Amino acid sequence: MTALALRQVVADALAEVGASVVHLRMPRGKPRTTTWLGIEHGFGIRHYATGRNVYIVQTRMAGRMRTVTIGSAAVITRHQATMVARRVLAYAQVGLDPAADRKRIRSAPRFDDFLKEYWDRWSPKWKPSTYETQTQYRALYLDRAFSGVFIDELNEAHVTSWFADLNNRTGPGAANRTLGILAAMLNKAESWGYRLENTNPCRSVRPNRRRECERFLSRAELERLGQVLAEERVAEDSVRASAATAVTLLLLTGCRLGEVLGLQWQDVKGNRLLLRDSKTGPRTVWLGNEARALIATLPKRKDVPWLFWNAALRKPIRNIHHQWYGLLEHAALTGVRLHDLRHTFASHAAMNKETLPMIGRLLGHAKTASTARYAHLDDEHVLKAAEQIGSAIYAMLDCP
Repeated sequence: MTALALRQVVADALAEVGASVVHLRMPRGKPRTTTWLGIEHGFGIRHYATGRNVYIVQTRMAGRMRTVTIGSAAVITRHQATMVARRVLAYAQVGLDPAADRKRIRSAPRFDDFLKEYWDRWSPKWKPSTYETQTQYRALYLDRAFSGVFIDELNEAHVTSWFADLNNRTGPGAANRTLGILAAMLNKAESWGYRLENTNPCRSVRPNRRRECERFLSRAELERLGQVLAEERVAEDSVRASAATAVTLLLLTGCRLGEVLGLQWQDVKGNRLLLRDSKTGPRTVWLGNEARALIATLPKRKDVPWLFWNAALRKPIRNIHHQWYGLLEHAALTGVRLHDLRHTFASHAAMNKETLPMIGRLLGHAKTASTARYAHLDDEHVLKAAEQIGSAIYAMLDCP
């Protein structure tokens, strides 16, 4: 490793921690002393008679002991100097040439050009629903981000500032989703040789805390919603009727909204739904008698493949949020999302003593840990369990 290469290591590392290299020309012949700090072997601070204190690192390179000046202690902090020293020592130990690495990535594209390349090369591997969602986030939050910045120059400061602005423009969930897309992009930038390895700045950005999904409908709430759904399913407005039927099917199956609205008649196989494009890939949803009877009420035409479709527009129904808000108002319900119907399905399954593995299979979860967040019990069931356990222990104590 050459001295020029190590100088480049120092420059890169200092730039990464937000400091600048200070080039010093010390008068020769002056006495000097060095205090080895012990944090890293070979890392210390050199004291000159002029009063200057300079951080240095010594290591063996190409069979020779070399001393690298990091910078003045008056300009950079000890922590910054330590980070730089560790980088220098790491490169020296593995025999890498950072100057060559910089030359390799110097031809890296700008962010907007890389964004297009990433989409062209990687998006064909996504599911159709994933492509649609990711492309929406790209258009809203990534297409005009980091204007003029080269992909290898993108650092923690850029990403932190962008994420803060993103949180001001959208919700915490959308911000987290977009951050995940950016992180995946920068990982590919490393794999494709545009960035140095292990330099993804998204790793140091803390995502927003996820919303705890503890909202599910109680028995009384389900009764009120059920009355409204029964009325709406026979409404003259076909879209309202279809929306009410879709909501009912969500409650009876625990499916996601996109899974139900995307159903085609070819997916209905007796007492099963064969989902071609669920979040976790193709899966089977088993139908109870009520769900099968509900699907049988839907009008079926040879030239219409979908279960839920807009007869006026002759298109599938893709969004029922407007109708959902009307249902909530009529049922006097507040704070309930469509996805909470899936949570309701899982919670009532747990309250009926179904096991987590069984609930996970019904919901299509790959891991039991994903199912646990749905298996909350309401106060009535907790109180009942406490009373039963207390009574059993009291009987065993044989108390008078």
